[in-house]
Amino acid sequence: MRANTWAGRNKVEVRDVPDPRILNSRDAIVRITSTAICGSDLHLVDGYIPTMQDGDVLGHEFMGEVVEVGSGVSTDKLRVGDRVVVPFPIACGACAACAAELYSCCENTNPNAGIAEKMFGHPVAGIFGYSHLTGGFAGGQAQYARVPFADVGPLKIDSDLSDEQVLFLSDILPTGFMGAEMCDIQPSDVVAVWGAGPVGQFAMDSARILGAAKVIAIDKEPYRLRMAEKAGHTPVNFEEVDVRSTLLELTGGRGPDKCIDAVGMEATHGSVHLAAYDRVKQAVRSETERPHALRQAIMSCRSGGVVSVIGVYGGLMDKFPAGAWMNRSLTLRTGQCHVQRYMKPLLQRIERGEIDPTRIITHTLPLDQAEHGFDIFKNKQDNCEKIVLKP
Repeated sequence: MRANTWAGRNKVEVRDVPDPRILNSRDAIVRITSTAICGSDLHLVDGYIPTMQDGDVLGHEFMGEVVEVGSGVSTDKLRVGDRVVVPFPIACGACAACAAELYSCCENTNPNAGIAEKMFGHPVAGIFGYSHLTGGFAGGQAQYARVPFADVGPLKIDSDLSDEQVLFLSDILPTGFMGAEMCDIQPSDVVAVWGAGPVGQFAMDSARILGAAKVIAIDKEPYRLRMAEKAGHTPVNFEEVDVRSTLLELTGGRGPDKCIDAVGMEATHGSVHLAAYDRVKQAVRSETERPHALRQAIMSCRSGGVVSVIGVYGGLMDKFPAGAWMNRSLTLRTGQCHVQRYMKPLLQRIERGEIDPTRIITHTLPLDQAEHGFDIFKNKQDNCEKIVLKP
């Protein structure tokens, strides 16, 4: 089959790779009809997530048709011919973490738990297409994928909704929603979101759905800010204004009630000097993160507010503002999204017309053009916000 693979730092390559096969009785094989390029894929390509190997199949946002089911999967759960969306964290459904609906912390699905434990203190769940640190599972930017624990993860789509309407239930829509949900939004709240990429856009939409009085979008790309403004959010371009000062002006001097970091480890900054400082430190591996967005969110949030972090971080950062966090009674909440918890409720919101996931799609490409897709997505060319790949 054809699949998009990691071919070294700053390089992907669509290659012929072996077809997946059933390895465990709870596996299923899915013929992929739609997949996507995610912002966190760029962390892999840019070389900031360790343990990637040449030939690893990328991609953790995918859906398609079940073509084979292991003997241990009940037909009540999944059958050949079912149309499914596959969540990016692989969860067993039986451990203490899964029982608490903390699916991205599953204790049983990462065969390389020892590596993750050394990195994070405790192991994390297996993740499709996201390095050997999270299990080395082949991803979904391919014609077919093996789905472990298929009786737990995949969500059946029985309606006639298009792939584009439901594909992002695999990751970025639940991630954005969880980012807003962790804020405990009240009707009077002003919510500021750092990053107007796909996850940030969905965090903004989710904050609105959950009742925020105002949602502020912070980014530097005019086309992303226009997209956010069209959806009803207030744009702030950090290359044109001082973010903290602007947020104080927009909130009567108090700062946003809730702040969401939807950027993560490769954040940029409006100040050339500040941006260069962390970029150099990251390049020489003296820190793994560029935490501009997180630092700014903590310093900008009103005292007693909540900072919700859904941007991906992988290791260690410099100059974390612990004093501001502790002395001003800020609550910091974070986590890889527990996607399985949110898939059905968000599907219902899509069906009711409360949210339109298709609004962020700017490009649809065949799988064989994945390399071009990564190039324009990474470099923000051609107003590229979100790319859907068709195998």
